[in-house]
Amino acid sequence: MPPDATPAVLDPALRARDEAAAPRASAAAPIETDAVIVGAGPVGLFQVFELGLLEIKAHIIDSLAYPGGQCIELYPDKPIYDIPAVPMCTGKELTDNLLKQIEPFGATFHLGQEVTVVRREPDGRFFVQTNKGTAFLAKTVFIAGGVGSFQPRLLKVDGIEKYEGTQLHYRVRNPAQFAGKNLVIVGGGDSALDWTLNFVQDGPHKAESVILLHRRDGFRAAPASVAKMRELCEAFEMQFVVGQITGIEEAAGRLTAVKVTGSDGVTRVVPLDMLLVFFGLSPKLGPIAEWGLGLDRKQIVVDTEKFQTSVPGIFAVGDINTYPGKKKLILSGFHEAALAAFGASPIVFPDKRVLLQYTTTSPKLHKVLGVETPVFD
Repeated sequence: MPPDATPAVLDPALRARDEAAAPRASAAAPIETDAVIVGAGPVGLFQVFELGLLEIKAHIIDSLAYPGGQCIELYPDKPIYDIPAVPMCTGKELTDNLLKQIEPFGATFHLGQEVTVVRREPDGRFFVQTNKGTAFLAKTVFIAGGVGSFQPRLLKVDGIEKYEGTQLHYRVRNPAQFAGKNLVIVGGGDSALDWTLNFVQDGPHKAESVILLHRRDGFRAAPASVAKMRELCEAFEMQFVVGQITGIEEAAGRLTAVKVTGSDGVTRVVPLDMLLVFFGLSPKLGPIAEWGLGLDRKQIVVDTEKFQTSVPGIFAVGDINTYPGKKKLILSGFHEAALAAFGASPIVFPDKRVLLQYTTTSPKLHKVLGVETPVFD
């Protein structure tokens, strides 16, 4: 049995971590499965649930090292207000709840991997392979890759790249590593403002000093965050500087300062311990563009009956697809995942009649979910 085919454990996040770290055997036989889901964002996770209700087993692949997609990469702590029956939740809370919801179905996660090959085999199944050599033979494929894999937009300054991961950071993985440091934070969006406020205000991650740097005195962030930042500047708790980084200073193999050129043309030297850059994440469609699917402006064209692509057996749900009236909302993606699952069922089970059942009343679905059937008087 290949290492990816280990039995499911209770905690999907733990399983994902362990699976991603597992060694690969280059000659391992492909993993045979009903479905492969490409993308572990909210819609990809809910696709596991909808497939699970129809007893379709799935493996899920994502280029990120953890589940959650945009919700975790872009706004893990920002409130989301338009999830039905959930007045408010953060991106992390939504991801955590979806992971809990799909626990009964034992999907295996393959994280930190990008799908590079998708081709139909003579028997009608799809051969799917990742850049780490993990291979699958799947009856169906579901593309739930948001708007593609995300790569941070980089700071273009000579010599800066060698400090990435030590003193230069495009994402905050561990806030504790910035506590007590002299920080320069670059950007004008929500991520830059949110982390600025986090590191300035009293708490376990409070920095020694924070300088926010943006190319102009205008922001794309929430007005309340901008107002709070200006209030902290007036109280001399932090500084805001208008300008752009045009060079760096180094000593003894470390980044010691950045050279900032302002709108007045004057270049100033700003000392630092750590540099955090938030220019946003650039979506890359990547190898999906080479899979022979019908595309419209880098989005996958699907029907609205079962959200199938131009290739029968390959479905696309969430922000990566397009059709007349498409709205890029999480709740729309959930609807698409439900219909895509029903569309896939005749492919996975060609001799099985698919009936619409309700989780409220169906003993069969209760058994699948591992819950007791309620008794009503």
